[in-house]
Amino acid sequence: MIIRMGLLNRRRDTTPDEFRRYWREVHGPLAARLPGLRAYRQNLVTDRSQLAIDHARGGMDLDGISQLVFDDLAAMEAAASSPAMAPVGPDNDRFAILRGILVTRPNPVVPVAEGPLIKRMSLLRRRPDIDAARFREEWFGFHAEAVSKFPTVAGYTQNLVVARQADGSTEYDALPVDGVVELWFRNVADLQASFSSPAAEVSQLHALDFIAEITTFLVEVHPVLP
Repeated sequence: MIIRMGLLNRRRDTTPDEFRRYWREVHGPLAARLPGLRAYRQNLVTDRSQLAIDHARGGMDLDGISQLVFDDLAAMEAAASSPAMAPVGPDNDRFAILRGILVTRPNPVVPVAEGPLIKRMSLLRRRPDIDAARFREEWFGFHAEAVSKFPTVAGYTQNLVVARQADGSTEYDALPVDGVVELWFRNVADLQASFSSPAAEVSQLHALDFIAEITTFLVEVHPVLP
């Protein structure tokens, strides 16, 4: 499975309500026509604070994160070169600025429970002295196990970045994100309870060993294509 994530800011001449409405009602149905698309979720940012974590925050300030799910890279590339993709980019420019695209492979750690739930997404950047292989080893290994022990977590997925594009470049420095976290909880109180637990102390201490920045967002999820 491959997930193409678009990192979005709303245009300065677009209000938050206009951004939300256009993304959901106009752009979403247009992008949902892409061939081979298995699922499509829009994550509207509702909170940009660190949300119960003290780790250094990166400078990226987003208004939305799209998630387009394909069977594999070949299916994603076929969709990108299809006639259905031609109007998607120009339509995106009518309401948003595309900061970059992350191509990720998901690693589900804790299955997502039945709702209603809240969702927190985090962009991770590895320490400069840690290479991509070491980052994956630490994140998929000890760190995944530590976070899975959070007492009130209702779902946890790691998304490892395997490709990126920003400002016409595919180089790491153009969009230095190594992973995207999806965490689900019943409510904000449960989120805070988990990050105040002994399990969180273990995971956050371990994060210092391989993560330089964690940039978190609370998001409202809209499933365009479940």
